[in-house]
Amino acid sequence: MNQRTPQPLKATELEAWLQKKPELTLVDVREHRELAIAAFPYPVEHLPLSAAEQWMDEIDQRLPASRTVVVICHAGVRSWNFGCWLLERNPSQDVWNLEGGIDAWSLAVDSTVPRY
Repeated sequence: MNQRTPQPLKATELEAWLQKKPELTLVDVREHRELAIAAFPYPVEHLPLSAAEQWMDEIDQRLPASRTVVVICHAGVRSWNFGCWLLERNPSQDVWNLEGGIDAWSLAVDSTVPRY
């Protein structure tokens, strides 16, 4: 069986995409304390992985399969794993992973976003 993985997306590509494609759903899987340090500068669906039991039953309502999803974390690893999980549930979903996470965004796009 050919298992799909999230498509890689560079921070500069996401920035350009956000200018043109507001129907994206941005999902930030970082913890609350991480968002307090460095919030992503666009609206996100916050689904911290440590609190999965709180949002798991609502995942289909919160992330409709018809929407393109871009997953964000600190460095791109947790988001990639979450993206793989989404694709296991629904292989036809359009899932992208921000390569390098919020750290890459700070370096390549918006230096006002703190690095941690």
